[in-house]
Amino acid sequence: MAELIAGLIDVFAEAPLTGNPLAVVQDADGLSDEQMRRIAGEFNQAETTFLLQSTRADRRLRSFTASGAEVFGAGHNALGAWLWLAEQGDLGPLEIPRTFTQEIGRDLLPIEMAKVDGRVHGRMRQAPLRLFEPLGDTGPLAQSLGLDYSDILLQPKPRPADTGAAHLMVRVLNAETVDKARPQADRLLAVLKEAQAEGCYIYAFDDHAPETAYTRFFNPTVGLWEDAATGTAAGPLAAYLASEGRLKSNELTIEQGTKMGRRSILRVRVNPDPELSGAGIIVLRGLIRI
Repeated sequence: MAELIAGLIDVFAEAPLTGNPLAVVQDADGLSDEQMRRIAGEFNQAETTFLLQSTRADRRLRSFTASGAEVFGAGHNALGAWLWLAEQGDLGPLEIPRTFTQEIGRDLLPIEMAKVDGRVHGRMRQAPLRLFEPLGDTGPLAQSLGLDYSDILLQPKPRPADTGAAHLMVRVLNAETVDKARPQADRLLAVLKEAQAEGCYIYAFDDHAPETAYTRFFNPTVGLWEDAATGTAAGPLAAYLASEGRLKSNELTIEQGTKMGRRSILRVRVNPDPELSGAGIIVLRGLIRI
């Protein structure tokens, strides 16, 4: 029977039991794909990340949802894994920022780790922004979200944006509209399929206060209904708004998960590709036996 170090870390969290929980499993090189999927189901978190050795980078990361779907991109699944290693001292001293390389799918992406005011923070660069065709008819989208047609704003246009995973960016009237959304799975799946997007990121953004956005994320395509913090959606949102000239400082602070009772703060800098940063708190560490 093999024993592997594993546990939970709250990512983008300011306090324990906030942010987005991530399950992490170390030294997972000997696990099969099926074992990874079953372990992810056992943890039953939005995502479980497995840390492996790499011949191309400092670490290879593989992440699975509780339903067994493998997900890619550099979001909370990646940041949380590096924060896990750093909090345990596995990355060495971080008083001076250090850059590591992570292998995620076909991508090799850097991540900078450093201590800021006594806490470990990670900053990782995502892939360059790719934009897909805007939605032509927002009527089915509004219905799929349980919103009125007038609740959805057309500037910037609703469209998929990708810096590691393609998600549909949907601007709505205000934060109250974000919170009142009641998605219908079948209808939203049909909209996402037509748009060639994985998940849906609805957001409120005030042009007179362009430093912040308020968001919720739905991803029924991988069996993840609502997510508390989604780095692979936050990055393309900031990059999309920057490409439209709507960010004054090329920085955006995003609040997500509040409606779920898991308030999360994600910070993105567009430089020129999005750089996602945040901290985390380990809340559980132990052994998994298989």
